[in-house]
Amino acid sequence: MSESAGFSLNAHPRISRRFRLQWEDAQQAWVLLYPEGMVKLNQSAGEILQRCDGTRSTLDIVADLERTFATTGLLADVQAFLGMARQQHWIEA
Repeated sequence: MSESAGFSLNAHPRISRRFRLQWEDAQQAWVLLYPEGMVKLNQSAGEILQRCDGTRSTLDIVADLERTFATTGLLADVQAFLGMARQQHWIEA
């Protein structure tokens, strides 16, 4: 396992204080709310960000997702998403 995707395996990401993650019935999706608006998340993004609570490492998040969805091989995708989420300032690590 590498850190080639640019997001540390041992980081403990959490939602940035600038945003609030919540389920929106009207959107039937998880969203990130911020003072100027809202980001509607796809299902994968919502599942990942729900686990970004500051207590779980990237590896813990991947393990939980793989267990929940009975699959393997999610590390690269989760790392890439978390790297993008950090660039968008959605998460802090």
